[in-house]
Amino acid sequence: MFIILKTKDLKTIKDFFKKLNLPKKHSHKGQNGKVLIIGGSSLFHAASLWAAETASYFVDMVHYSSTEENQKIFLNLKTKFRNGIIVSKKDLIDYVKEDDAILVGPGMVRKDISNIKNQISKIHIKDQNELINIKDEGLYTYFLTKFLIDGFVEKKFVFDAGAIQMMDKKWLLKLKTKAIITPHQQEFEQVFGEKIINLDFDKKIELVKKYAKKYQVVILLKAIKDIVSDGEKIYVIEGGNQGLTKGGSGDVLAGLTVSFYAKNGALESAVFASILLKLTADELFLEKGYWYNIKDVIETIPKVLKKIIFNL
Repeated sequence: MFIILKTKDLKTIKDFFKKLNLPKKHSHKGQNGKVLIIGGSSLFHAASLWAAETASYFVDMVHYSSTEENQKIFLNLKTKFRNGIIVSKKDLIDYVKEDDAILVGPGMVRKDISNIKNQISKIHIKDQNELINIKDEGLYTYFLTKFLIDGFVEKKFVFDAGAIQMMDKKWLLKLKTKAIITPHQQEFEQVFGEKIINLDFDKKIELVKKYAKKYQVVILLKAIKDIVSDGEKIYVIEGGNQGLTKGGSGDVLAGLTVSFYAKNGALESAVFASILLKLTADELFLEKGYWYNIKDVIETIPKVLKKIIFNL
């Protein structure tokens, strides 16, 4: 059995969002969430910025770490991202320790390691300095993801994009706190080795539940109908429209997910994020049809959440 949440069923959606932890009346700076977003590369820098900008609406502090391989891009990011703090690689682990939840992967480089997987699986990165000295960005994605899982088993992680594509699924079993992974259907196949794209919907639900349970994670499978499961409960989220096919919607979803996970449970955070993104697409359709961009999405999300929470 699974629960269907439809964006057009606003009463059910509002009831579900009653579970969301809101900022406390007498809270102080940092008590409503601090997140670290690790992403980007010399090839893809916008993706992680979209995630970071999204998160900046919902938590007290966003720490953002991207590539320094291309110094011009890195300096340019400092001028563009003003809603958080940019963290260099040498200081990264300090913020991993400090922050409530960590997103790893948007915009990070992937690399075909099939021919050298046995070789690199025997390499153990002992400290941050060894990690920094990895110059190949694809290998950096691989070893960073492994290093974080090995060293911070209690942390709340969200793995997206490059991190999903480079990880070994067995790593997830080391974690003592449930991670959230946000694959699209091809990434699901890459990490779990199970073809899913051409299966009927009930079979997709079965596989998402199966692998969420086996690897003790929450899976948010991105599709026309999102499927979210922790291996026990299953939610199917219906809504949104074709405007979400544009590049960047997955990065926004990842940013939302890590924001909610800072102060909420893993399963609920993934469902909150899926619903809110699809509701935002519905809202934008009324004004712009399918012809909105990621900037429109990021700026509209807080307004949509306000309507849900305060019933306006």
